[in-house]
Amino acid sequence: MARAPRLTESAGAVFAVLAGAGRATRPQLASLAGLSKPTVSSAVAELEGVRLAAHSGTASSGTGRNAAVYRLGPAAGAVLAVDLGPALTRVRGCALDGTLLAEATGPRAGAADVVREALDALPADAPLRTIVVAVGDVTAPREEGAGMRPATAKAGPLFDSVAVALPPGVPVHLENNVNCAALAELHEGAARGRDTFGYLRIGVGIGLGIVVGGQVLRGANGAAGELARLPYPWDDGREPRHEALEEYIGARSLLRRAAEVWPDTDGPCPSTAEQLFTLAGQGRAAARAVVDRHAVDVGRLAAAVTAVLDPGLVVLGGSTGAYPQLLHGVRAELARLSWPTEVVSSTVGDLGTVVGAARLAVSRGVQTVTEAARGKD
Repeated sequence: MARAPRLTESAGAVFAVLAGAGRATRPQLASLAGLSKPTVSSAVAELEGVRLAAHSGTASSGTGRNAAVYRLGPAAGAVLAVDLGPALTRVRGCALDGTLLAEATGPRAGAADVVREALDALPADAPLRTIVVAVGDVTAPREEGAGMRPATAKAGPLFDSVAVALPPGVPVHLENNVNCAALAELHEGAARGRDTFGYLRIGVGIGLGIVVGGQVLRGANGAAGELARLPYPWDDGREPRHEALEEYIGARSLLRRAAEVWPDTDGPCPSTAEQLFTLAGQGRAAARAVVDRHAVDVGRLAAAVTAVLDPGLVVLGGSTGAYPQLLHGVRAELARLSWPTEVVSSTVGDLGTVVGAARLAVSRGVQTVTEAARGKD
């Protein structure tokens, strides 16, 4: 990894503002950074000198004069975001202004090859600043005290297989995949304009991304939102089992319940959630009944979430949760059990995790550069 050049404090501030804006004139940078025009001019010259900023044409100002426009320079570098999904691995490489530079998708079994494909597509002269890997697990310090890794056996082996493809010396940050998807909904999806909400993912597993005040709530152990750990079943004579709630609500059990009640007269039983929801949308009674029951279950889980968090908004996502056929039933059950809470479907879809991971990686990458500021001009 190329070390970021040492910067004055003002140059670091201007770099961060320029990364967020993408392109800007010096007067715009001064306004956004809250610095004087002479200070910004000096900072821009400093950034240009180390190729962290570059001239990018001109723009007409209100006085009739043309103002120079600046963008990030080639030395600003790039970041990598990796989504280790249950079936697919998705990877995105981005510049520090968020511009997409490379992407690759492939089967989970070939995750390391997908990462290498994206790395090879990045500009050769762009230093890699940081990597964010989204995993379906909580994260914890490595046993030897250096770095992070998935906390349980869920995603550990998969992360280890991908780690061999990551460039040595580049900071690697792990983040829960549901938290990443919640960030995508916050900035680009169904929760734009809302700084507090819950992102409820229902698919092969279940999870909750909690956003409060525009920030993801991770908890003391990094395990906030791990709904699979809710005690279930909770009834007389029945002992709660480890992750039994996830087993009950997850996609595999949904399809198993469909198979148990599927009438021979309705043709072959659907083998995927997509087939089940398609048949329900076509009005097939058996499929509709299974989906309606699933909506009630998800609504009860949403009621548990609102009882604790009162988020005001619940965004439903995941391979089964995002289907709009669930909305009516979830809303009705939540309204029956809890106080008024808006429920909407995810709008970022399957790309939500890698989109959120890329946004987090960009933020981390900018921080890597600006932390090289000397502290005083």
